[in-house]
Amino acid sequence: MFKPSDRPRVFGLPPGADFPRHLVDGLIEKTEGLPPEVLGRTTLIVNTRRMARRIRSLFDAGPPRLLPRIRLVTDLGETFALGTIPAPVPLLRRRLMLVQLVQALIEREPDLAPRAALYDLADSLARVFEEMRGEGVSFDAIRRIDVSGHSDHWARALRFLTIVEQIEGGGTAPDPTARLRMVAEHLSATWPDSPPPGPVIVAGSTGSRGATNLLMQAVARLPQGAVVLPGYDFDLPDAVWMEQLSDPLLAEDHPQYRFRALTAALGLEPKDVEPWIGSVQNDARNSLVSLALRPAPVTDQWLAEGPRQDPAAAMAGVTLVEAPSAREEAQAIALRLRQAAEEGVRAALITPDRLLARQVTAALTRWDILPDDSAGEPLHLTPPGRFLRQVAALSHDRGGAAGLLALLKHPLCHTGAERGTHLLLTRALESELRREGPPFPDAGSLRGFAAEQPDAMARDWAEWAGTCAIAGEDAEPRALTQRVGDLIARAERLAAGCGAEGSGRLWEGNDGADVHAKLAELAAAAEVAGDIGAEDFTNLVTAILSGAEQRDSTIPHPHILIWGTLEARVQGADLVILGGLNEGSWPEAAAPDPWLNRAMRAEVGLLLPERKIGLSAHDFQQAIAAPEVWITRALRGSEAETVASRWLNRITNLLSGLGPVGQDALEGARVRGRHWLGLVAALDAVDPVPPAPRPAPRPPAAARPRKLSVTQVKTLIRDPYAIYAREVLRLRPLDPLMKAPDALMRGIVSHEVLERFVKEVTADPAALHAGHLVALTREVLEREVPWAEARLLWLARMARAAVDVVGGEAVRQEMGRPAGYELPGRVVLEGLDFALTAKADRIDLDGNGNALIYDYKTGQMSSAAMQMSFDLQLLLEAAMAERAGFHGLDPRHVIRAAFIGLGSDTREIEAPLDQLSSDEVWARFSTLIRQYLDPAQPFTSRRAMFSVATEGDYDHLARFGEWDVATDPTPEDVG
Repeated sequence: MFKPSDRPRVFGLPPGADFPRHLVDGLIEKTEGLPPEVLGRTTLIVNTRRMARRIRSLFDAGPPRLLPRIRLVTDLGETFALGTIPAPVPLLRRRLMLVQLVQALIEREPDLAPRAALYDLADSLARVFEEMRGEGVSFDAIRRIDVSGHSDHWARALRFLTIVEQIEGGGTAPDPTARLRMVAEHLSATWPDSPPPGPVIVAGSTGSRGATNLLMQAVARLPQGAVVLPGYDFDLPDAVWMEQLSDPLLAEDHPQYRFRALTAALGLEPKDVEPWIGSVQNDARNSLVSLALRPAPVTDQWLAEGPRQDPAAAMAGVTLVEAPSAREEAQAIALRLRQAAEEGVRAALITPDRLLARQVTAALTRWDILPDDSAGEPLHLTPPGRFLRQVAALSHDRGGAAGLLALLKHPLCHTGAERGTHLLLTRALESELRREGPPFPDAGSLRGFAAEQPDAMARDWAEWAGTCAIAGEDAEPRALTQRVGDLIARAERLAAGCGAEGSGRLWEGNDGADVHAKLAELAAAAEVAGDIGAEDFTNLVTAILSGAEQRDSTIPHPHILIWGTLEARVQGADLVILGGLNEGSWPEAAAPDPWLNRAMRAEVGLLLPERKIGLSAHDFQQAIAAPEVWITRALRGSEAETVASRWLNRITNLLSGLGPVGQDALEGARVRGRHWLGLVAALDAVDPVPPAPRPAPRPPAAARPRKLSVTQVKTLIRDPYAIYAREVLRLRPLDPLMKAPDALMRGIVSHEVLERFVKEVTADPAALHAGHLVALTREVLEREVPWAEARLLWLARMARAAVDVVGGEAVRQEMGRPAGYELPGRVVLEGLDFALTAKADRIDLDGNGNALIYDYKTGQMSSAAMQMSFDLQLLLEAAMAERAGFHGLDPRHVIRAAFIGLGSDTREIEAPLDQLSSDEVWARFSTLIRQYLDPAQPFTSRRAMFSVATEGDYDHLARFGEWDVATDPTPEDVG
């Protein structure tokens, strides 16, 4: 196939070439006129299965011919040197071997990382070891690192690395990366004496990894061997190649640095790299991009070479979309992909931003287009993955009512039999928990719930749920093998359901099978991990599942593709969309390495963080040279304005500096982008809808409320619409699923504490001291409040207020004696068929039989001025007491009514009884009720709220926000 040569044989394809297609065309061209078996004896080594499938499909398209043997780089050990190189240890097993060591390190030095990062740290440590073996770096080099100029953190990390090497390194089976290095070294040593019988070609690899680079060198030196480089920049001057790309500390982030390192190792110069086949790429664009991406020290070449560029030809077919937001960016991309699907054009979105990829996929569902997404979905986000994570969390996380119902409502829960009955019981349980609680249900509360249900299955269902779905304490570390077995058994019982065998639908489908296989892999390797705590186990399961992906079994659209940058390196498409070209996204920010910093890596010869940036730059240089290219970015992210990718920034700066020709070419690309953004705006455009009016319903007299409590009168004055929604429409705010330690509960608890305290003080005056009040508070909180944090906080508040409360109670005890607590009251307005109800917290009587009314407040108390106009609670209670409105209490003259503060404000605020007599209060109240019983009186929303910021329970029903308090109400008769 190849002519004899005394030099290593390296070919290249320019950026933008459809690499698999050109590779196949070149193979056919080079075997033209040769016996057909030459192609059949050729071994083609590629780096991804996707590329191997594409090459095979191109050959399958015909005409008939013998096919080359297509191998993956990672599969070489299965055919070469199989008998001399040991099998690799599974990646997961190697990581689990390190978990115990990292766990001990975190326990000894907890400031290193949180326990949730246990597996992530073990994973990063394993990657360091794999990289060392792949790059041929020994631990002796690590030990020789001088850490005197580094912080204590790096010295500590280095000590730990050397300790781990002594425990884990010697005599163990190699990991896959180390084994690939061993295979490459073996082939490099044996091939010079016994080369393969047929041609060997390594195609599509950049040689960024040490083992792959070593293999490429060995193949290039074979008599019939060759390396075909993707995206080789033939426009880069020799001086830049030889001088500027020689120092990794300065040139690692350049897209062509890896090729420079490979050719230098082979003793080749840039001119020795030959084109694999004639290309029809946009040479003007390749030249422009090559100039734009020159290393920083030689960007002055823009001035010399810029005038020789052809911006119009370079930017022909380029569209620049600068969208206001990520959503509009995704919509524009989806619109273009839809057009490509209609035209039968092969189109690919290339982006490392998975959020953008998901947004584009979601936007394409509008036209029932499912793109072929190479990334798939992480297993921990699939239904079985989420279900397993919820079940694992039961061992340590008291999720309470919300966690229990989230598990019972999961689509994979109780799928073995009687799922309909299960859903009905779950719904009934949710209603019960919302109304009555408890916030943290247990097996006993579930049995109590089941006893009230008419369904015969309820008792067995409650036992099943109480056994499987209720969180339990599992604080002690246990063997990982046991935890994995318990997790699988518990998940299968929950998936099967009450009284059913098997595992329901838990392991069905591709996602179920993949999750099951991952758990089986974990179980097989668990013996090396030792004991592990419950929370650490949950984090471990999440980390392992998140590291694997599942692809949808639905057949995607054959021409609409979404690629990550790795998959796009050796693929081709008619239309290429480079999405998310912002700093931090493309290129991605380098992940922090907790073990070795940049200087330490450079000292021992490991890969620098800039390597990923250089690979991303190479991906960009390849993709932007496609026949038709879209470049998209969002000008603003979710929180702040974004910064354009450094490569896009360089290209736009270069074009802007090329005078009117370059500026016109750049503006043309932007105009084409704005056209598509205009289509997005047109697509999302809706007919204007007038805002909702400010509601003021007028129900008929028969439907108007005939009973209110004294606390609702304030609402009737300030927000009549809330009374309409509650009393006329019979709408109630939905009770929260998780009972929270809110102001209402604090008020209930404080009322109980004060009631008991006053009763005991009345019976025994010696109990009137702050210590007794605090002790009573602690006792009631322990019984009524299940949240430890709330108990501590509320007890501390009562302790601060105790002295003032006790001092005020001493005065109140001298003024009168309690006659009743929580006294119910009811008075009917004469001639109106309307009842006013109340429940007085406390009513005292003095020596003359006069009444004193008290109301306990833990929140803000109404001033006397506010009570005159809005908060009539105390004034109305005083009027009711004088009209014999309280149960068991004769008509009494009220000489005092006051709010008693139990929160941060411990004052007593008295009602203005001296300014407004009970008869006047009653007359004003009667007038108010008579007015609202009139069918012509509307219940206006937010008529006189305390402030605009005050929230009401029915604001969403009134569509507050579409109107404001300056909007005139719109009275409307309702039936």
